[in-house]
Amino acid sequence: MKLTFDNLEYEKKYLLQGKRYIAGVDEVGRGPLAGPVTVCAVVMPLDGQSIISGVTDSKKLSAKKREFFCEMIKERALAYKVVSLPPEYIDEVNILNATKEAMKMAIAELTVVPDIALIDAVNIPAVCQVESIIKGDLLSYSISCASVVAKVTRDKIMDDYALLYPQYAFEKNKGYGTAAHIAAIKEYGITPIHRRTFVKNFI
Repeated sequence: MKLTFDNLEYEKKYLLQGKRYIAGVDEVGRGPLAGPVTVCAVVMPLDGQSIISGVTDSKKLSAKKREFFCEMIKERALAYKVVSLPPEYIDEVNILNATKEAMKMAIAELTVVPDIALIDAVNIPAVCQVESIIKGDLLSYSISCASVVAKVTRDKIMDDYALLYPQYAFEKNKGYGTAAHIAAIKEYGITPIHRRTFVKNFI
């Protein structure tokens, strides 16, 4: 099996160890003032013909490219699972714990049980072996694929919320604390999708 892309070093290492199913796991939405934290776990085929050239950290891609790659990833994935946890849960347990819980759930609910999960910068107990990789969304193809699906999924959630709460411009800021978003909070107060522990300094 010849894998030539730069961001497949971790996958190659574990394939050489005899691992068959390698999951990539990443989150989107740890920092926003509003909306869920969203995690994707995905097991991609790693034969040369199935690799999607150009997939990288979702933050490095345009919205149009992310949407294009997201559909390809979903079509080619051996399994994928997206889990979103709501603001009230984030307020209850804090964002790090909510992120870890969403990651554990996503891995556990994959229809293909992974031999190992490669996770971007977070270490958790899971149903399989885990490796936490700093900047994993850049360094691991599997994590890059997860980051793209998580980002596209969460952006769509925030676009839908923008229709419910148009004064906050969620379609533009995706819940992040832009100056306009903070100004809207001060003028209109908070919505049910705001994280109360995150916005307490603005209300």
